[in-house]
Amino acid sequence: MAAEEILVDARGHRCPVPTFRLRKALEAAPAGARVRLLADDPMARIDVPHFAAEAGAEILGREDIDGGFSFLIAKP
Repeated sequence: MAAEEILVDARGHRCPVPTFRLRKALEAAPAGARVRLLADDPMARIDVPHFAAEAGAEILGREDIDGGFSFLIAKP
């Protein structure tokens, strides 16, 4: 059974706020946790993958949703 996702809804905020919220959620989450980030700032397309690479986190999925994006990230 898959672990529950931690949802971080950063829609309506401009970068770097979505990335900051993602960082806080990953820091608080246990190893192996999955965090879903919702964002609608176009810069998130660039910032989130860059942050994930720096943090050693894995992006499991990315999709466009309702004028924004949904990223699923796994904490190492």
